[in-house]
Amino acid sequence: MLSNHLQNGFETAKLVWSQIPNSDDSELDGVGLLSTSGGSSSVNSLDYEVIENYAYREEQAQRGRLYVGYYVGVKWFFALLIGIGTAIAAVFINLSVENFAGWKFSLTFSIIQKSYIVGFLVYILINLGLVFSSVYIVTKFAPAAAGSGIPEIKGYLNGVDIHGILLFRTLIGKIFGSIGSVGGGLALGKEGPLVHTGACIASLLGQGGSTKYHLSSRWLQVFKSDRDRRDLVTCGCAAGVAAAFRAPVGGVLFALEEVTSWWRSQLMWRVFFTSAIVAVVVRSAMGWCKSGKCGHFGSGGFIIWDISDGQEDYSFEELLPMAVIGVIGGFLGALFNQLTLYMTSWRRNYLHKKGNRVKIIEACVISVITSVISFGLPLLRKCTPCPESDPDSGIECPRPPGMYGNYVNFYCSKENEYNDLATIFFNTQDDAIRNLFSAKTIHEYSAQSLLTFLVMFYTLAVVTFGTAVPAGQFVPGIMIGSTYGRLVGMFVVKFYKKLNIEEGTYALLGAASFLGGSMRMTVTLCVIMVEISNNLKFLPLIMLVLLISKAVGDAFNEGFYEEQARLKGIPLLESRPKYKMRQMTAKDACVSQKVVFLPRVVKVADIVSILRTNKHNGFPVIDHTRNGERLVVGLMLRSHLLVLLQSKVDFQHSPLPCDPTGGSKQIRHNFSEFVKPVSSKGLSIDDIYLSSDDLEMYIDLAPFLNPSPYVVPEDMSLTKVYNLFRQLGLRHIFVVPRASRVIGVITRKDLLIEEGEDSTTVELQSTSVRGRRRDKNVLHGTTEAERPLLSGLLVQDHITG
Repeated sequence: MLSNHLQNGFETAKLVWSQIPNSDDSELDGVGLLSTSGGSSSVNSLDYEVIENYAYREEQAQRGRLYVGYYVGVKWFFALLIGIGTAIAAVFINLSVENFAGWKFSLTFSIIQKSYIVGFLVYILINLGLVFSSVYIVTKFAPAAAGSGIPEIKGYLNGVDIHGILLFRTLIGKIFGSIGSVGGGLALGKEGPLVHTGACIASLLGQGGSTKYHLSSRWLQVFKSDRDRRDLVTCGCAAGVAAAFRAPVGGVLFALEEVTSWWRSQLMWRVFFTSAIVAVVVRSAMGWCKSGKCGHFGSGGFIIWDISDGQEDYSFEELLPMAVIGVIGGFLGALFNQLTLYMTSWRRNYLHKKGNRVKIIEACVISVITSVISFGLPLLRKCTPCPESDPDSGIECPRPPGMYGNYVNFYCSKENEYNDLATIFFNTQDDAIRNLFSAKTIHEYSAQSLLTFLVMFYTLAVVTFGTAVPAGQFVPGIMIGSTYGRLVGMFVVKFYKKLNIEEGTYALLGAASFLGGSMRMTVTLCVIMVEISNNLKFLPLIMLVLLISKAVGDAFNEGFYEEQARLKGIPLLESRPKYKMRQMTAKDACVSQKVVFLPRVVKVADIVSILRTNKHNGFPVIDHTRNGERLVVGLMLRSHLLVLLQSKVDFQHSPLPCDPTGGSKQIRHNFSEFVKPVSSKGLSIDDIYLSSDDLEMYIDLAPFLNPSPYVVPEDMSLTKVYNLFRQLGLRHIFVVPRASRVIGVITRKDLLIEEGEDSTTVELQSTSVRGRRRDKNVLHGTTEAERPLLSGLLVQDHITG
């Protein structure tokens, strides 16, 4: 009976939840992101697979061991540069925000001693100026810098080519836009944009700088493939988290758990090295700032909350309220995801379609509303007399104006009073969280003040996210969670009447629960919360609330970044295939496609016609054997065809192959010529001029195609194809009929070739069929004429395969 009631309750909750609008039918405004028109998407994929054509093989053959060592050394050097660059950017953003905010609060405090109205107006104008600078930079200069950037980077590392997200102007817009939006007091954080900032720095280093702004270096243009750039961007993401939270291990786990889709042990080492460099540089910068060289307010920021002097242990009775915190975090986090999705969808479909002027006005209006609430709500609360001071705590009540700490005297009639709501509102977000996490400050906040702040800040965070400014949700999530966590802690202290229970401990667990319920990360958030709180004793409790909040949140919707990625039209390949794929085969997935073939020797006019009439990015190449059978010889990419058309050096008059084997033709191209620049859309067929004589020429595609594309049989389960596609980071898979012959089987033993041994003299214990005597139970090798022709082509490109 109880299980039936619970099941009915969950079904009812899901039914009610489904009535809230979602983003499935939304259209995008296309600012710096993806655009839709007529139901088709212009999304392309990245070429993470190495195209092993003859140009690539010839280039690899000319490289010796010395070059391999140099190549690996450059990767580590770039990891060092990414760590230093991201740390410097984080220090610059943090010091700017802290000094702007500190100067703003200090000036306002000094003015309200004489005139409250004048101080109120000055406070609003300063915030308005900072927010206006942020939204103006984003709308006029770098539209791709809006939002957190994590869904876009997650899409890039998943294999989706989103133009504009890694440009130099996006980096500049992200840095200065974050300073304005966070310094202006909006309910946003700078941690999410720092991940995007690190990714931009890594991408720019990988391509040697920015050619558009003449900030490039040919010496740095070493990495030509999307695979190498992907590894650098992964390092940049980890560096951004490490710089934002001073959590190097958390940065590594964030890259592993949340953003990247492919992981290797070599990449783990470089990501770890990059995060360690960030931690060293940030700590050095903080030590330098302690001497007062970073401005009067420059020593704050870099959120790290030392609660090691708080609650030392916990009892069994406290596990129940801690589990309740996890349930609350799951519900509020899922609700936050859905409401944010609804607001962002409404903005894109209606508000932001009216132009940049509306975006600027919207951000400015939200800035004024936020300033009025943060300045006006504390006036509704009566000031509270300061508690008896504890000389061992080091906490002063009230705190001196313009300084960091608890117990803010905000428009109080007496000197020994403080306003608990102003302690949260009238502070930078980092300092407000420190106050909520602080130990030895029992009864500092009233339940009314915490509840008021929770409702107002939750609403402001939902409304603010989606505006045209750089916006992160880590710190607002921590503020929301720590507020209701401290609220629960107050009731626990009152109920159990134990003096060794600290409200700040429950604030920490509340912050972890809301982030887990919203972002659905577990290991990463657990490590980050331990690193920034500097207290390992609460690790089991953090794990408990994260698991509960994630389980509750998953019952309603997906994680925050997955929901935002779907809203923006980013076709992510999730870690698990859909359930209905189990009943489908590879052939079922490509029945609606029309595969466009190219002959090995193709007329230039035919290439131009094919490129103009469809948007496919991969073309199977076929050839005819002496027996007249058609043979699939490889895959030709659209970008490679465009390079051949533009150069014209491979045009020939004869429609016959230059060499029957296809391998001895002299290569007139460098492999780097076929790589699409990361900061541009690459060549287009409209950019190439061909005369009438050129159109009558021919091209032999054999030296330039990928002769070894991945192939699956047509009756393979689509679930198996999905896992193969995602785990290998592919862009195309050929679907062919079931093969009739086997020429060999490779096992683990065939791949254990020792370094330095001659492969012609080493006899492996293989299961290869070739070379063995005939046996009626063994299938023998096939001729080229007997190999099957592919029946379909699976591609990752959303529409433009």
